[in-house]
Amino acid sequence: MSEPKVVLDRDAMRRALVRIGHEIVENAGAPERLALVGIHRRGAVLAARLRDILEGLLDADLPLGDVDISFYRDDLTIRAGTPVVHASHLQFDLEGRTVIIVDDVLFTGRTVRAAIEALFDYGRPARVQLAVLADRGHRELPFRPDYVGKNLPTARGERVYVRVEELDGEDSVTIREFEEALA
Repeated sequence: MSEPKVVLDRDAMRRALVRIGHEIVENAGAPERLALVGIHRRGAVLAARLRDILEGLLDADLPLGDVDISFYRDDLTIRAGTPVVHASHLQFDLEGRTVIIVDDVLFTGRTVRAAIEALFDYGRPARVQLAVLADRGHRELPFRPDYVGKNLPTARGERVYVRVEELDGEDSVTIREFEEALA
């Protein structure tokens, strides 16, 4: 089996998040109306890192939340196994805010659709934006990220793996053939 191709290492991931942070400062509007919401699991970790970067850039405290989309997925009936459910934490008012949903990889857009549906169960933000560490294309739904760490042209038969120190013991983004990943 061939080795996965490393497309972002620890330093490159940090630079990508810092760049996203600067873009958010330029484009997102009033910091007092800004909030970040990460999608479980790795999106929540990345959202926490991004909040730390933004708080340094803006010299302001930003609300941080996370959502679990397990029961909002449109493929629950066709996925193997029982979904692993995590608690959602949105302990701030969404009304009138610019909420930036943060995820690790944007692929078909189905995860983003589920996250938006979950988010609106908690309130009605003024605006929702999307920040992703990696955009690999192959959209099935019409979603485009507002902030992208790295565009990764991939084949359908490839899979993008994001590893974060907090959950996996290292920071990296790799690409591997899907068949190889299952072997």
